[in-house]
Amino acid sequence: MASIVSETERQELIKEVLKAQPFVTVKDLVSLTHASPATVRRDIDKLNGLGEVRKVFGGIASVEPAAARERLSARPFDENRMLAVDAKKAIAEEAERLCRDGDSLIIHGGTTCYLFGTLIARRPLKVFTNSMPLAAHLAEAGTCHLTVSGGELHREPGILQWLVAEPPPVFASKFFVGAQGIGPAGVMESHPLLVRSVEMLLGCTDQVVVLADSRKFAIRPRHVVFGLSRIGTLITDDGLADADARMLADEGVTVVVARTREV
Repeated sequence: MASIVSETERQELIKEVLKAQPFVTVKDLVSLTHASPATVRRDIDKLNGLGEVRKVFGGIASVEPAAARERLSARPFDENRMLAVDAKKAIAEEAERLCRDGDSLIIHGGTTCYLFGTLIARRPLKVFTNSMPLAAHLAEAGTCHLTVSGGELHREPGILQWLVAEPPPVFASKFFVGAQGIGPAGVMESHPLLVRSVEMLLGCTDQVVVLADSRKFAIRPRHVVFGLSRIGTLITDDGLADADARMLADEGVTVVVARTREV
């Protein structure tokens, strides 16, 4: 397909994309506009200079208020699984490398955790999950030992919510969990249901492994779920900014960077 010739057309399209999601990579924009990386970066510089987008490491972010960005990022499972697919797949592959046969794992809901779960489906592992999409996949295509959380199904985030006040009777060596946002305060979510779900499972594991693509460091949801010091390992992609890497290092977080194809 030919590139969008008009500079104005390209820049209008870039602004439209940011209305649908809070962060877009240079790679995504090259694919969308069919322009060269150099052309896309010139468009970014111009829009940033006009105050219409925010130029950040690896791409652009919305200039809308934090509350508006939070609403955009709090997407249903089926919509969210279409964003940053390459980064999520690379993160999932790194997460699989942390698992040893015979491990007991807790895998929370979310699209990156889902991709990770599909990779370990046929390995000799014990898996506890509250993710309905992942449980369905493992039941049909997996051979791992599977335990599914009981309780009410909440379709939008795709999780089963444990109904009693006590944590479920499970313990795992690793708890794999995603994040809607990450900042100095810690891992954040805007959905109170997800906050409660994660909090209940934190006491059921030795190690917390956060799976979060680098977009999440530009998002600030309203609820802090747990602090950075509670994270054992964080797996992200190579769009991680130096400042965010230093922030994690200062809190003693082990960071694994999953390499994605560069533009």
